[in-house]
Amino acid sequence: MSSTSRLRGIDPAVFWPAIAITAAFILWGAAAPDSLATVTKATLAAIINGFGWGFVVSTAMFLAFAGFLAISRFGKIRLGADDELPEFSTVSWVCMMFSVGMGIGLMFWGVAEPVFHFGAPPHGLAAPQSKEAALIAMEYAYFHWALHPWAIYAIVGLAIAYFTYRKGLPILISSAFTPLLGSAVNGPIGKTIDILALIATLFGTATSLGLGAQQINSGLNFLWGTGEGTGIALAIIAVLSVLFILSAVSGVGKGVQFLSNMNMVVAAALLLFLAVVGPTVFILNTFTEALGEYLTNLVAMSFRTAAFSDGKWLSSWTIFYWAWWISWAPFVGVFIARISKGRTIREFVIGVLLIPSGVTFLWFTIMGGTALHSELVGVGGLVEAVNTKGAAISLFALLEQYPGTAITSFVAIFLVAIFFISGADAASIVMGMLSSRGTLEPARVIVVLWGVLAGASACVLLVMGGLEGLQTASIIAAAPFLVVMVGLCISLWIALLDDLEGRAEPVAPLPEASPLIATVAAE
Repeated sequence: MSSTSRLRGIDPAVFWPAIAITAAFILWGAAAPDSLATVTKATLAAIINGFGWGFVVSTAMFLAFAGFLAISRFGKIRLGADDELPEFSTVSWVCMMFSVGMGIGLMFWGVAEPVFHFGAPPHGLAAPQSKEAALIAMEYAYFHWALHPWAIYAIVGLAIAYFTYRKGLPILISSAFTPLLGSAVNGPIGKTIDILALIATLFGTATSLGLGAQQINSGLNFLWGTGEGTGIALAIIAVLSVLFILSAVSGVGKGVQFLSNMNMVVAAALLLFLAVVGPTVFILNTFTEALGEYLTNLVAMSFRTAAFSDGKWLSSWTIFYWAWWISWAPFVGVFIARISKGRTIREFVIGVLLIPSGVTFLWFTIMGGTALHSELVGVGGLVEAVNTKGAAISLFALLEQYPGTAITSFVAIFLVAIFFISGADAASIVMGMLSSRGTLEPARVIVVLWGVLAGASACVLLVMGGLEGLQTASIIAAAPFLVVMVGLCISLWIALLDDLEGRAEPVAPLPEASPLIATVAAE
């Protein structure tokens, strides 16, 4: 098959510019990593100093907007025809939502973040390593992983689902701008929107892959003394990327899907193990008090900026997280949209906000609560471990304090590895869709190409600066897509007003038929 045939179906105006930007980044990082690091640090500083407040305010507004849509009259609008029933049962929908709510990030930060905040409380709000610091640590872990990130995903997923299933448009970010742009969604502006979504997804994926490689490296060294370093992390990325490529080209996707489902069961078993053999009563008390503090201080935390707080801490934690979630929003949004056909907006928003947030509360309460108990009245040593050896070692340092360390540590490595493979697989498919006019089945070679580029980008970021490099890339890539998300809210609002008042919304003519439209028409 010729290369032209293999690339058939791509949108050249989106695919080639995105490839060029990614290739230039990888080549620059490979040839002159110090130069790239200098430029990206300067860019990051400019974004944080001049626009850090934009991430804070916008993310808070996304949560407010999503909540408003759920409780308002717009909540009854269905993502599909008015008489269309949900494509998946509620139980299946909830289970798939759980699969999205768990991943490399939770494995990496589940212990590390509460321990970090316990040792160095945010904004100096408590004395380090005190009971007050422990409570604040849990509060901020909830803050960074619960309602706000899922509101970001809900906005993107809702817009995609609405314009796909109710308006019959391709499953593209640009499609959601039809009320604002009209036929211009097929022009340079629309293509630019899809390119920004692609780049944001790529670097969000690369960040997750880099975190996963670091944690696997720490776990292997913990178990078998393999050593730690950038070279080993790069080798881990290479090996797991090969496994992903083999999965993509050999048609064993069902096997990876099976492993992903099994991963959820294994992750639940690991949590149950810690909840039972760990400080069960302390975990329950922690959940009750920390959740109350989180809800009480939610508004104040949501609008805290660098004006009267620690700007360096804010950029390293809150703004990094908001940027990371924004960079992942196209991928997770497409996934959630795909499984939400037939749901009302009210069902969608409540489900997307509350179900994964519940998983987050449970995860951090058990992982983080167990770690904090160890620091307050137990063996301790976790703060020292993360300060001297890095965040990646935190989970294994905690598991060492309980029976069956070798088994539980191996299970943790297995979880991260499968999250790595299945996450790269799914994200690469979405990137293939975004660069192929929204087709649900992009060419396999395109999917593989994006997977390889994500792995290569992760390698460059690790060489460029480790965890700091990963955080820097996420914020820089997410900054322009943040503007896209604001426009997405405005466009969705206009469309919903027209829908509720019964006015036909103008649909931009498509340059060529989308397989998704044909599927919707056939149904």
